Formats: sequence, C-alpha cells, structure tokens
Amino acid sequence: MRPDAVPHASGETGYYGLPLLKKPVWTWEVPLYFFVGGAAGAASIIAATAEWTDADVTLVRDAEWIAAAGGAVSAALLTADLGRPERFLNMLRVFKPQSAMSVGSWTLTAFSSTSSASAFAAAMDRRLGGSAPVRLVHDVAAPAAALLGTVMSTYTGVLVGATAIPVWNRNVRLLPAHFGASGLASAVAILEWLGHEDAALQRLGIAAAAIETATGAIIELRGRDTTEAMAPLREGVSGALTRTGGILSGPVPLICRALGERHRSFRRVAGLSALAGALITRLAWIAAGRASAADPAVSLALPAVERQPSNADTCRS
Repeated sequence: MRPDAVPHASGETGYYGLPLLKKPVWTWEVPLYFFVGGAAGAASIIAATAEWTDADVTLVRDAEWIAAAGGAVSAALLTADLGRPERFLNMLRVFKPQSAMSVGSWTLTAFSSTSSASAFAAAMDRRLGGSAPVRLVHDVAAPAAALLGTVMSTYTGVLVGATAIPVWNRNVRLLPAHFGASGLASAVAILEWLGHEDAALQRLGIAAAAIETATGAIIELRGRDTTEAMAPLREGVSGALTRTGGILSGPVPLICRALGERHRSFRRVAGLSALAGALITRLAWIAAGRASAADPAVSLALPAVERQPSNADTCRS
C-alpha cells in the first residue's frame, strides 16, 4: 500500500488512536538533576580558574565543595529516577560515544569522583600543612573535574535535543549553550550568597545573564515564524513556564547586575532570580517536551529529516 494511502495516521488521531511519539517519562528528579548538575559543573570550572589565577583561596575552596556536593546529589537524583541503583550501573557496562545518555552517565561518574577527590584532597592538604602526596591528588583531580565540568554543565542540553520530540529537536543547537549559561549563573549566584563579591564573579554573572536574554529572544522570534513545533514554548502551562524562566534567567538578573555596580545588594537579588529562572527553565523544557510529543499534528508536519527514530534515552534516562 502506498504511504499516502494509509488512513490510520493523522494529525487529529495519531496512529490508530495512539500518539505518534512516546511522552518523556522522566520524574521530577530529572529536571532537578539538570539544575544541580549544571551548577556543579560550572562551579568546578570556576574553582580551577580561580586557583590558576591566584584568586581568594576561600573562593576556590567553596567552589570545589559546591562541585563535589553537586556531583553527589546529581548521582543520587539520577539513581532515584531510574528506580533501582543497578540500572545506573548497567549503563556503565559499555561506553557509547554516539549516545548522549551513555556519555552523560560516564561523565557524571567521573565528575563526581574527581570533584570529590579535589575537594577532599585540598581539605586534607590544608589540615596537614602541605602534604606532597595529597597535593598531587588535588593537582590531578582539580583540572580533570574542570574539564569534565564543561561537559557536565552542557551535555543535558545535548541529551534533550538529540531526540525525536519536535520542540526539543527544533532547538538542538540552542539547548547546550542555554543550559550551560544557566548553570554558570547558578554557580555564580551560590558563591555570591556565600559571601564572595569578586569582580570576576560579577562579570561571569553578567555574561550568563546576557546569553540567557539572547536565548529568550531567539525562542520568541522562532515561535513567531516557524512551524507548530515551537508552540509548547509559547502556549499553555509550558509556555508560561518558559517565559517566566526566561525572564528570571535573563533580563531580571542582567538589570540587577547593572544596578549592582553601585549597590551590591542587587547582586544577590540577581543571583536569587537566576537560580529560580534556571530551575523553572528545566521544568519548562520537560513540560514542553511532553506537550510536543502528545500532539500528532506536529510530528506529521516535521520534515522527514527531522523525524528521526525515537531515542530510547527519552523514555528512561
């Protein structure tokens, strides 16, 4: 039978009354994992950079502990979503470079190990008054954690984008930078709330807020002149979450940080807004993915090149 003669797949009824794509089954732990992991990865980069530039030692220490704690919490959240610990271990039996989930699982394992080793080694080195073996562990683990942190803070955007879910697939190139910028903003905010007011953190916060503002503008512009694939980002609950997260992540902290040049209290307001925006943004993208997968019309309207086979990673991370 010719494909155009098949009456069972339509934008109104799906395929035999079923959706053409399976909705993501991720639980609340996954967007929280995206949020915590992004902040932890960015914190490790800040820690290594601060140490290389001879910045305040307390800044290095706090950033390292944020990275270590975030790595441990991320592993716990991902394991909780999987339901049984052995499922996480099963993902480590093989390494698949072509799978964002496989790369992410190995990255999380390596990052949590190196960030913890770096933080604990630095603490022991301070306590022992300078121990060469302990210092060697830190000197190896710290740059490794920073390198892995760049992947940790962005790979979740790749994971979300490399799927058949229309709204995610449509933004596959935007999501890694988007998640990376909000992760950086979150790490800066946490450090500022811990009392660090370094000028470098202010500049990083401004850069992250500027990227988030540009990202929000791109999403709005795409939503006006493209197909229905972008509809979940501007309509319904997911649309409201997207706009709320975008405003709190971009324009609000950007304005507050500009005011913070003279009134430092605005920097903490900017940080609080960025943290809320980063978390809401993750929730928004998950909600948008569910709405997008539930609409058969969107899937049928996509060009064939975009209707790639469904990735099992979207069903269970």
